[in-house]
Order: sequence, then C-alpha cells, then structure tokens
Amino acid sequence: MRKFIFILFLFLSVSSFAQNIDSAWFKNNYIKKEIMIPMRDGVKLFTSVYMPKDNAEKHPILMTRTPYSCAPYGEKEYRAYYSNHYKEYLKEGYIMVSQDVRGRWMSEGIFVDVRPYIENKKATDIDEATDTYDAIDWLIKNIDNNNGNVGVFGISYPGFYSTEAALSNHPALKAVSPQAPVTDWFQGDDFHHNGAFFIMDAFSFYSGFGKPRPYPTTIGPKGFDFPTHDGYEFYLRTGALQNFAKIMGDSILFWKDMYNHPNYDAWWKARNARNYVQHIPAALNTLVVGGTFDAEDAFGAQNLYKAIEAKAKNNNKLVLGPWFHGGWARGDGSFLGNVQFGSKTSEWYAQNIEVPFFNFYLKGKGSVDKIAEATIFFSGENNWRQFQQWPPAAAQTTNIYLSNHQSLTFNQSDNKTAAFDEYVSDPAKPVPYTEDVHFRRTREYMDDDQRFAARRTDVLTYQTDILKEDITLAGPVVADLIVSLSTTDADFIVKLIDVFPDDFSYPNPVIGQPLSVNYVMNNYQMLVRGEVMRGRYRNSFEKPEAFVPNKPTEVKYTLPDVAHTFKKGHRLMIQIQSTWFPLVDRNPQQFVDIYHAKDSDFIKSTIKVYHNQSKIILSVLK
Repeated sequence: MRKFIFILFLFLSVSSFAQNIDSAWFKNNYIKKEIMIPMRDGVKLFTSVYMPKDNAEKHPILMTRTPYSCAPYGEKEYRAYYSNHYKEYLKEGYIMVSQDVRGRWMSEGIFVDVRPYIENKKATDIDEATDTYDAIDWLIKNIDNNNGNVGVFGISYPGFYSTEAALSNHPALKAVSPQAPVTDWFQGDDFHHNGAFFIMDAFSFYSGFGKPRPYPTTIGPKGFDFPTHDGYEFYLRTGALQNFAKIMGDSILFWKDMYNHPNYDAWWKARNARNYVQHIPAALNTLVVGGTFDAEDAFGAQNLYKAIEAKAKNNNKLVLGPWFHGGWARGDGSFLGNVQFGSKTSEWYAQNIEVPFFNFYLKGKGSVDKIAEATIFFSGENNWRQFQQWPPAAAQTTNIYLSNHQSLTFNQSDNKTAAFDEYVSDPAKPVPYTEDVHFRRTREYMDDDQRFAARRTDVLTYQTDILKEDITLAGPVVADLIVSLSTTDADFIVKLIDVFPDDFSYPNPVIGQPLSVNYVMNNYQMLVRGEVMRGRYRNSFEKPEAFVPNKPTEVKYTLPDVAHTFKKGHRLMIQIQSTWFPLVDRNPQQFVDIYHAKDSDFIKSTIKVYHNQSKIILSVLK
C-alpha cells in the first residue's frame, strides 16, 4: 500500500511539473479583473489583472505598461501569456498585470510620446514614473494575496515604460527589465540613427499609431493604405519628406514635432531616457535585454545599460542575444534569415536569466549567482560568454585601414599620398538596403547577404585576405573616414561584414525555412553591423555643419556594439555607401533643411574616400 501511495505521489508530482500550460489551464487556474486605477491627478488607467485562484500562498506582481493595448478586452477574454516563456510565470503563480498607458486605448487622459521625465516634481505633476508609482501603490493595497513585491518588464515602447518605472522609486518595486527599450529617438532608436531619419519605419508605424484617439476605445487606428507593396518604389515615388508630411496631414502631432526639431535640441534631450537614470534607486535591480540583430532598438539596450552603469548605483545586468526585435520572447532564437546560431538561444535565456531573475527578487526563490554582469552571445562562434563588465576590459582597440586594390590591412602604409576611391551618390537611384522587393521593412536585413551591394558602382568594398586565425570583436566599432564631397552634405553608411568561405554550408537546414534550404551560403556576405551618419552632424548633433566642397574632411562616428567572431577561413569586409533606401530617407546632398526640402533640391554628389588615412577602429577580444 505504501509503495502504491509513493508511486501515485511521484506520478502526480511529475504530472504537475509537466503540466500543459494552455488557454484551458489558464482559465481554470486564473481569474481576470479589469480595473480603472486612479492616478494622482484623477485620471484613471485601464488595467487588466490576472490573479491565481490558488490562495495557499501570496503572489508577486509582474506588470507591463503599454501604448499597444492590453487586449483582449472583457473579463472572460484572456491574454495568451501561455504562448511563450511567460507561461513559466503562470506556473509560478505570478499576478500578471497589463496596463494601457495614459491616453491610449481604454485609459483616460492625454497621450504624450516618450513623455519627458520631470526631475523636480510638484505635487500635481505627472509623468510615466508617477503613473507607474500610483499603479503599483493601488495594486499592492487592493489586490488580494499579493506578497508586496512588484516587477515591471516590457519590450520596445513598453521597454521605455519599464525604464520610467525604474524612476518611480516605489518601495514595492524590486526588479525591472527594460527590453529593447526605446531610449533615444534621435541618436539611435527606431526613427533616427545619428540624425538620419528612418523613413520606412517611421512612416509605416506612425501613419497608424500616431492618429489621435479622442476618447477611450478598444478599436485601434487604421494605418495608411499604400498604393503599392513595392516599398522601394513607394518611398522613391513619394519623394521628399515634405510630401510625406502632406500625406500625414495636420492631426499627427508627433510627426509635426519631429519635422520642427531637425537637430538634437532641448526637445529631443528631454525625451532621452539616459539623461535621468541617475534617479534609479540603489535598491532596485535592473536587467537590460537586447538583440545584437535588433533592427529597431539595438542602440537602446546597449546604451541604456551603459548609462545606468555610469550614473546609477544599483544592481544592473545586461543580456545581448542574437535576436531580432523581441526575438527572445518570440521563436526559439536559433536563426535569423539565412544565418544559424546553433542553439535555441531564446529558451536558454528564459530558463537561465529572465525567469530566475524575477523569481529571486520577487519570490525569494532560487539564486542569481549564475547571472553575470554581462551575458553576451557571440555569433560566428555561436557561443554565450559572461563578463564582469561590458564592453569587456580585455577588448583592445585595433585599427584596420582601407587600402588600395579594395583591401583591408592591420598595418598602415608608409605611403603618404592622398590616394582615394570614389563613387557617385545619386538620390534618384539610391542603394537598396536589401536585394529583394519588400513591402514592410524586414527584420532579417540585419544579417542579410550583402553581395548585391558589393556589385554596385556606388558602394565601395574592402576586405582582408583569408583569416589565418579567429578574430573576435566585443564592443563598439568606430568608423573614422577621411572624405571629400562635390556638394555640401551627404550621408555615410559603413557596414561590417563577415565573408564566408567558398565551400561554406550549414550541416542542417532550418526547418520550415525554404530560403535557408535553398540559399547559397558559399561566399555569403553576412551583415554583422551597419550604421549611418548624417554628415552634417559629424561634429555636433546640436549644430550641424555644411561640408566645404572638395575639402578632405573627417567623418568619425560609433556603430552599435558588436559581439561576433570572424572565424579562421573567413574574411572581414567593410562596405561604404551614401544611401540605404528606403531604410533611411535620402539626403538632398545639399545643406538644406531636409524635412522641408523640395524634390528639386536632390542632386548627385561625387564622394571620395581617402584610403590609408581612413580606418575602422575595432574592439578586439584577445
């Protein structure tokens, strides 16, 4: 009899551990409440609260604040938390909370994009930090069986609200994870990179998202009705940015604001979350997460982490994986486009980093001893590495020089002649960002094959000899170019590329990915990192400067961090161009207000790049 009871107990334990967390399980084990939570100024925010029916213990609260809707609406309609690793939080009995931010969807009030943080608040002042404080305060005082510990996390725009939550200073808030967070929409996230306008992302997103919402609603705005799904053709045909402004109309306030603030002025600085992270309390634990192949917010994760390290005194960790935007919460992270990463990196992250992080700080369960200061996945070698800081102390700045015959060398030539390569940048025929015809911007372009670009006459290409040993890059890449223009402005795009061997192929194709099955990986030119610099901002984002025609001039800027190993037998390649379309809006190549330029303002520019004087500064990990 005892043996039978033991076997039954073992069976029930295993069954419980292996339980299938699906929609039926969720509804059987959780109850949903929809609540209008009052803020200090009387505005009420719509909040969905999913509470475990099990009251045998008290439960932590894990919250996301979002402008993208906490749908589905209705207390009998449940969000699909069970569809990814969030099901682990359901197993652990977390109270899951989602809130529509002020002025969005079913919440009251007026929405303000990346609402600035107010440092010296008066009693009646509100910002996203105060809204978070008030929401947390209400939840811990009114939701039954909570344990008094709260965590906040979110991806992309909700990542921005996570950063603002970290500034709320509520004593119940123990852990925050900004993931791919919107951080600085002028220097590196979503809408601008180094002052260059990312028109494809901005227009496709804001033509719908930016429409005013006059009253609370469960119905989202309708986006722009594109006349063609050939993205390159649509953006080229539409032309100058003033033509996009006409399409947008007068109702989308943030679009007009961007046009009226072309430079990095006080308006933009107030919306840079890095300027306020010194107010994060020392007791708060932060986990910043990002993807090295994130097309939207690779900049945000890396630079938010660095700002917190420099200005705050709290426990702050960083995770960078080989992911597209939010890839750690969607898919298994084993590949992106044609490039494979050798393991299910998203599952590893959830099991070893995120879930243990929140379990420890919100439940007092387990340990965080194995979570390093920086946990970074290196593509190329396809391996996770842990560091005591990021970029790692062991990384050494190493120059690689552009040379003649389209070569790259680690040794600067003694030849002092002003040798150069040149190309003609024609805004009427801009270099596409990807080879294929697409409607929406692809996420796969971040590691796409660049052979199509190497074949164009308006793209300069330089590469090393076949590498005789591995080269591992860990940290920022700096482009330091000496150039001259026939005009008064231009953009510069520098791309760092891994050239695969002649006989390269993966041993196993990615299941369900026909491109990966058929795509020729021999000599594949994998984009590892690409970034644009709007030339007028080469010395200052606040005070743009025209180029003096035909005068050699330095253009130096930093690309987002790289974590990649160029394997023995591969080559390292650099490509340089001045258009990247329609990813980046076209520069008229004259020193005019680009946001109000006319179609007739766009002209060709002959651009010279002086090799031997121009170099790329790498962070090489020995």
